[in-house]
Amino acid sequence: MLKYLIEKEFKQFRRNSFLPRLVIIFPIMIMLVMPWVATLDIKGVNVCVVDNDHSMASRLLIEKIEASAYFTLKKTAGNYRQALEQMEYGKVDLILEIPKDFEKQITNGTGSTVFVAANAVNGTKGSLGSSYMSAIAGDFAMEQGASKGISAAGKIDLSIQNLYNSTLNYRRFMIPALMAVLVIMLTGFLPALNIVSEKEVGTIEQINVTPVGKFQFILAKLIPYWAMGLGVLTLCFIIAATVYGYLPAGRFYTIYTAAALFILAMSGFGLLVSNFSQTMQQAMFVMFFFMMIFMLMSGLFTPVRSMPEWAQWISACVPPRYFIDSMRGVYLKGSGIVSLWPEFIVLAGFAVLFNGLAMISYRKRN
Repeated sequence: MLKYLIEKEFKQFRRNSFLPRLVIIFPIMIMLVMPWVATLDIKGVNVCVVDNDHSMASRLLIEKIEASAYFTLKKTAGNYRQALEQMEYGKVDLILEIPKDFEKQITNGTGSTVFVAANAVNGTKGSLGSSYMSAIAGDFAMEQGASKGISAAGKIDLSIQNLYNSTLNYRRFMIPALMAVLVIMLTGFLPALNIVSEKEVGTIEQINVTPVGKFQFILAKLIPYWAMGLGVLTLCFIIAATVYGYLPAGRFYTIYTAAALFILAMSGFGLLVSNFSQTMQQAMFVMFFFMMIFMLMSGLFTPVRSMPEWAQWISACVPPRYFIDSMRGVYLKGSGIVSLWPEFIVLAGFAVLFNGLAMISYRKRN
């Protein structure tokens, strides 16, 4: 009996002119576009320079800023007031003011203070842009001091090693999470619309009068989307490897194990929503509401530890949080099942909970 029910689900899926294209085209577009768009890397910061020294050292500093990929030198102003007017009009994001006697102070080894004003309307761009500028100015001061033979006594040298993501490429942080989002969207939304569509068409009444039990019915709905979700995840792996040259540091079977549990949980959640929905519009609005919570509270864009304490408690009840942590752990750190067993246990718990509630809430009328 289960075999024929699963065969029915696959036939219904193939007969739909839209869904097969969606399952293939949607992951490809997301994987090709979103890693370039959903990034916190700040580039193209417009800078206005106020050079009060007009020395060789100040010109070298300006050239060093121009050579950076993060900054674009837009204006040079005669004084700070003129530069501030440019910022008020939105033409520049940072103002760099080089003080008078800048070269003389560096040559004497007394040090010089360079003023940086950032447009903090966009707080992320302002803070990161000023940090980049401070780092460039610091490197320049060290280079000038070394070239002039100034004593480095009392200076602290930092040796920095970036573990797990040595290039600090934000796409490496986002790609595993985007794979999780695709699994959420496809294996959450589609099962939620499945039973509701059968309610609207009337085929659910034909199933109700058959000897098919609740367990067989729910299982027949889960297995196709479970296979579909693993297939979409495999497609994402291929795109990540061929387009971005990005392979996981850990094992693929660890990811597939986490994905199998997570897909069961999300499909069960979608079926649970469909049991309580009477129309497709109602199911879509309910799923959209929960999808927004899932994506905002899962640590997709912002770390969970940076959230308020009440938000962290809510995040603990969000299944995608544990799958995204597992994906990033395997891809970036090479984590295995042993180190990720707490996440696996929570995902298995969500799978049992949602699918159990879906079976209980399904009302079969003979």
